[in-house]
Amino acid sequence: MFGLCATRSGPCHFFPLAFVFRMPPPEPPPLPAAAADQEPRSPALEDWLTVLIMALLALITFANVLVRYFTDSSFAWTEEISVFLMIVLAMVAGSAAVARDRHIRIEFFAEGGSMARRKRLAQLGALLVALLFSTIAVLSVRVVWDDYRFGETSPGIGVPQWWYSIWLPVFSLLITWRAIGLFRRRSQVPPDVEFPQPASPAGQGEQQP
Repeated sequence: MFGLCATRSGPCHFFPLAFVFRMPPPEPPPLPAAAADQEPRSPALEDWLTVLIMALLALITFANVLVRYFTDSSFAWTEEISVFLMIVLAMVAGSAAVARDRHIRIEFFAEGGSMARRKRLAQLGALLVALLFSTIAVLSVRVVWDDYRFGETSPGIGVPQWWYSIWLPVFSLLITWRAIGLFRRRSQVPPDVEFPQPASPAGQGEQQP
């Protein structure tokens, strides 16, 4: 298609518009329906729990700093509660990482080879995570029962120990549920379709050239 003249006088030489205007890059073809459904879903439950736990940790630490500054003493219960909240935060973060398929992996094995091989490895990893945390959930129920039956108390403030230990099977089951969901999503991806990668939070606001 021609449309621009190179000179004002004399014979005109027309050039294709493609040389004058930069054409936008073609849009990528849409993913198949089976692959589009495999994009990692946002684990809203884990996100809200993370916000609440971080807020509680900040408030407890700030209150302890104020009390220590004005009274030269500190709350006795803050360390025990803070350690418990950090353990819960680690479990919640592990569940979110499983849901988003963001756990640490060796790229040489996880991203090498054919699509079928990568799919089998992803399925195997999800199954192993589900097996591990389901085992932890079953075994930790016995620990919770022993803490309740024998009346164990925490060493810091003397509350029943099962108030803390009961959350281990709960969050282990949550991670197991997320791993099973990841296994199902990976199983539905056709062998010749590449896994959709979750977008990096730091790059979501960047504009593409």
